[in-house]
Amino acid sequence: MPNYSTIRHNITDGDLLLFRSGAGAIGKLITTGGRSEYSHAAMAAWWNGRLMCLETVQFHGGRAVALSNLIREYPGRIDVFKIAHEYRKKYNRKAAVLSMIEATARDYGWQALARASLVHLPIVRLFTHPMLAADDCSNGDLPYCSYAVARAMRAGGIDPVLNLADKFTEPGDLARSVAFRKWETLWPSETKLEKKAKAHKALTERLKTERGSTQTSHECRSHLLLGDVIQDMKAEVESCEKS
Repeated sequence: MPNYSTIRHNITDGDLLLFRSGAGAIGKLITTGGRSEYSHAAMAAWWNGRLMCLETVQFHGGRAVALSNLIREYPGRIDVFKIAHEYRKKYNRKAAVLSMIEATARDYGWQALARASLVHLPIVRLFTHPMLAADDCSNGDLPYCSYAVARAMRAGGIDPVLNLADKFTEPGDLARSVAFRKWETLWPSETKLEKKAKAHKALTERLKTERGSTQTSHECRSHLLLGDVIQDMKAEVESCEKS
């Protein structure tokens, strides 16, 4: 299980980030409706040597956050998806990242999310149908997470989910996309304090082991000396009996 510090340099601009659902009710609804374990989608991008997460989040809107901070907050719940080999030449990573940057500091797409949610409601879904990819030319409204990512990927030259409009694309749809392959799950790197605590624990265990070995060695020597004394006493007794 590699930690973040050992693999971060292998993450590139435009890589897909999918977040597994936690215990929250909204996340559970998204994973159930989307038929997957993922409740949030984002995109990776480098900025001045820092690896950032570009995303649009409920109650926050579009933003850029240090990926390392999110990994500490959600350890083992963020998966990195790499572009599939056959799509690499088509994918313009810079254009995809710029599209996600344009969504930063903008409000969250609650209206778009409500519209996408209607297709999962009983009875209501009979009168609501997901739009096809051909309708994406009208996608100018504020996006929710996977909508923003799908739109950015389209700006980068690939259609992540064929025959489905970006505004109806969910995290589960991106996870099943033929354009991406799951690469790695992200786990936090050890902090300096954690490394010191780990080293201190290892040193303590080592000292205990050495102390136990020394004590055992002393006990063995005492038994050997006592045995020698007993042998000498037996020899003296036998000598006296003979005389």
